[in-house]
Amino acid sequence: MQIPKGKKVYFASDNHLGAPTQKQSLVREKKFVRWLDTVSKDAAVIFLLGDLFDFWFEYKTVVPKGFTRTLGKLAELSDAGIPIYYFVGNHDLWMNGYFQQELNIEVFHQPKEFQFNDKTFFIGHGDGLGPGDKGYKRMKKLFTNPVAKWFFKWLHPDLGVRLAQYLSVKNKLISGDEDVTFLGEDKEWLVQYAKRKLEQKHRDYFVFGHRHLPLEIALGDQSHYINLGDWIQYYTYGVFDGESMKLKTFENS
Repeated sequence: MQIPKGKKVYFASDNHLGAPTQKQSLVREKKFVRWLDTVSKDAAVIFLLGDLFDFWFEYKTVVPKGFTRTLGKLAELSDAGIPIYYFVGNHDLWMNGYFQQELNIEVFHQPKEFQFNDKTFFIGHGDGLGPGDKGYKRMKKLFTNPVAKWFFKWLHPDLGVRLAQYLSVKNKLISGDEDVTFLGEDKEWLVQYAKRKLEQKHRDYFVFGHRHLPLEIALGDQSHYINLGDWIQYYTYGVFDGESMKLKTFENS
């Protein structure tokens, strides 16, 4: 895809709307909507790399209550012709058509490669990739198991959503709260994953979320690993101007 002159590609991840409480989340949600308004002025494409919500499950005729400002703004931008791509994260694995049908937003469940101008991007949420993280990988297999999802959907939404929201905050394997410290490149599983992918094929940028740490790491001379951070503590996002990509911070007060 050729990015028109003056246009940009934007990336954001890990808002976890709804956590830790709706009242506290609302402040962050309004800030995110202001960001969407701001980037809409020159956005060629917007990527949301998962965990927009702290919990999301699509029943056949029901989705979780709330997030009206965010969903309305995404619908507005999509209707205005700005492509929005969504990669599911470990907190919103259970997307099943709502974003596509209601918002015209394409949803991806696996990492995917994109070409912008002469740069190749490898993009995903980042959960369960690379070596390690074995406890979460086992849990993800359970969460994505069709039988497990079938049983869960028969819980009344008032019970199912409340239970899932509680586990989303309390279970460290799901929340990732126990693993938010940078311990060096050799211990960053996503960095190791990116290096292995580079052995197979060159990519200019590997862009992920999930770690809640804004990171820019050179992988040799021509490739970079970028983690987008989060919208809980850092309010960081990525922007590609047609030539290079950088991390920036929104309303850093």
